[in-house]
Amino acid sequence: MEKFDKLLEYGQSYWLDNLSREIITNGELENRIKNEGLRGITSNPSIFNKAISSGHLYDDQIKALAGKGKKPEEIYEALAIQDIQKACDLLRPVFDASNGEDGFVSLEVSPYLARETEKTKAEARRLYKSVDRPNCMIKIPGTPEGIPAIEEMLYEGININITLLFSIESYEAVAEAYLKALERRAEEGKPIDKIASVASFFLSRIDVLTDKILSDDIIPNSHGDKKILAENLLGETAISSAKIAYQSFLNAFSGDRWEKLASKGARVQRPLWASTSNKTEGYSDTRYVEPLIGPFTVNTMPAETIEAFKHHGKVLPNTVNEDVKKALSVFSDLEKIELNLDHITDQLVKEGIEKFTDPFDSLLKSIEKEAN
Repeated sequence: MEKFDKLLEYGQSYWLDNLSREIITNGELENRIKNEGLRGITSNPSIFNKAISSGHLYDDQIKALAGKGKKPEEIYEALAIQDIQKACDLLRPVFDASNGEDGFVSLEVSPYLARETEKTKAEARRLYKSVDRPNCMIKIPGTPEGIPAIEEMLYEGININITLLFSIESYEAVAEAYLKALERRAEEGKPIDKIASVASFFLSRIDVLTDKILSDDIIPNSHGDKKILAENLLGETAISSAKIAYQSFLNAFSGDRWEKLASKGARVQRPLWASTSNKTEGYSDTRYVEPLIGPFTVNTMPAETIEAFKHHGKVLPNTVNEDVKKALSVFSDLEKIELNLDHITDQLVKEGIEKFTDPFDSLLKSIEKEAN
């Protein structure tokens, strides 16, 4: 608890990147909230697939809904909404005590809609209304098609967690969407002090793909300074991206434009560090936590990263603002070795959508099987 108290003192909230009926019913979630300082939860189709397909806590409800003629998609939604509502209720004291800054639970729109602006809007409205909790956030991917939906939903007063952000340009686009939504509301005399949003910047996947290209292609085919430069870039891209994105955050939420909104009670759109479990052998299991601590940030961690951080993680203030020059030099060096970061981030968005649609397909098949 002391480490998580320190995180909060230094401006960072820790959220859990996992939601299941099991941790709700066995008291684990409540314990994390009361005794470990947990301040929010995120979910996605992959997480729900694991939760629903690996246990039996959902079986009776699946059969009951199937008996009423519900389709697999409708059954999934009913299961997910019930879990989201219960988690929201458990986190409501955090939401109230933080004046709406924390205590959120995120529910994602269907991954099938990642390239569908209007359908994303319709589903976001419907899900938010169905959950009917002020501390619910709807997750929308920060794709080019998602950004207009993000702005419109925020304008309508729906809390939004923007997901699948991998590039600085994408991060800046969603920050702009947030500011525009608040300005539109303010111009119409609508309140803006209750709207909350986080921008989820995904980390470990950046390193996995970049390191693969460096190790499999660039390093074996390079010589001299270029080879040395490429070798030194291994494991550097994700954290550098996050540090540069944080500088964009500081720029977006300062100055006259922001102060006009802040004077009306607007809160910043916090950067959220996602995909924070290490996926590369030999790297530290707290590598996506320790260097990214700072004001107005969130780190959403899976259980194994939480345990690692509790056991041996170091908590220092404002590490996210350190080594910014080094981060910029990493980007410069990537250009020097002709590694196109735009191509990498585009591929990661595509793969990220697939990583949600594939388990969602499996989930619906599991529900259909259990229903019959």
